[in-house]
Amino acid sequence: MEGRTIITGATGAMGSAACEALAAKGIPVLMACRNLSKAGAVRDGILSRNPSANLEIRHLDLCSLASVREFAESVGPGSVDSLFHNAGVISRRYELTADGLEKTFSTNYFGPWLLTRLLLPRMPHDARIVSMVSLSCRYVKLCGRDLQMDAADFTQLGSYASAKRALLSFSLELSRRHPELRVNLADPGIVGTDMIDLGHWFDPLTDIIFKPFCYKPAKGVQPALRALEASLPGPRYYVGKGSKDIPRCYRTPELDGELWTMTEDIIEGK
Repeated sequence: MEGRTIITGATGAMGSAACEALAAKGIPVLMACRNLSKAGAVRDGILSRNPSANLEIRHLDLCSLASVREFAESVGPGSVDSLFHNAGVISRRYELTADGLEKTFSTNYFGPWLLTRLLLPRMPHDARIVSMVSLSCRYVKLCGRDLQMDAADFTQLGSYASAKRALLSFSLELSRRHPELRVNLADPGIVGTDMIDLGHWFDPLTDIIFKPFCYKPAKGVQPALRALEASLPGPRYYVGKGSKDIPRCYRTPELDGELWTMTEDIIEGK
């Protein structure tokens, strides 16, 4: 890796860990963030430990398709070599964005989908694209109507898992349609970040019980960092200390193609 890398959700625990790790290797990083003041604090912290870090902040709100389009337009052709889809959210309640999309799906799937499509003409033909997925993907059976679920179908973890499964599906279809790209998936395991706080009364108790067994963010982001630096052709599934072929349960090319077409239709209408 030599060129600049875009990291979405760069102010989160794993996003900031990824920024620091790449900057330590001399890799320029474009921090794509919704909260610019928080991004400034993260950047200042990294610079205090590594004054030579090359970090740029730019606004990106994946809940807003207009923001995604504005961000992509601001990226000059040839100025970015890699894209790390790190941003993620578990919404506490059913909520629609200004585009009429369920918030969890917008942040975890529709936003990254559109961002990738818009950036492709501005990136090298062999650009590296890594998507952060989740072990929860194994426990959902995705179908087309999940892309626009209504309030009756919404659950916090179910919506998150389905959105991450959709991102996984998109990544595999992207690799089929653009085999020259280096597309890989990264599973961080269970990481002790603020995202696992679901807003329930028993969260403090579950923190006491489970957080000691969760990975620290700096460890959870390691599979993604290896995926970004990989020399092996993709797509591969990076988890733990290694990588493997895409698990059989995720090899659904017909579904992947259908979701791609449905997503195009949904976004074109926004």
